[in-house]
Amino acid sequence: MPEVTRPANQPGDFLVDYEEKVFPDVKAEPGEKALVTFHTVAFEGSIGLVNLLQASRLITKGFETSILLYGPGVTLGVQRGFPKLGDAAFDGHLNFNARLQKFMGQGGKVYACRFALQALYGHGEGALIPGITPINPLDVLDIVLMHRKEGAFILDTWTL
Repeated sequence: MPEVTRPANQPGDFLVDYEEKVFPDVKAEPGEKALVTFHTVAFEGSIGLVNLLQASRLITKGFETSILLYGPGVTLGVQRGFPKLGDAAFDGHLNFNARLQKFMGQGGKVYACRFALQALYGHGEGALIPGITPINPLDVLDIVLMHRKEGAFILDTWTL
């Protein structure tokens, strides 16, 4: 049996070279836009949280950034808490709320499909995190087409 002679990892150790950046730090040109769409269920994987972080990063790179929540994506935008709204029942319980609030605080816009909100998930507009704009289901395609016509960067987020 092989003998392990390397000491165990310790808090504070570096396991990778986190400072080397291979690609240039791309910034937006004035007026450039970005759209991040979410058709994913909250807490069903990491993609929702990861791309909320990407949306904030797009803002810091200078893109005028919007988020579209549609289909199961509207579950990212509802107010949470237990036993009361705003109370975290476990660590990470309010991650989506906090990330969306931070994104909007950075100047980002968030839109949520009214059809998915009511017909699919049984929520009214009052369930949305304050600052999220509810939209007509016919606007879901139009916001994407509008961004496409404007030459925006579009990041589609899907969970299968």
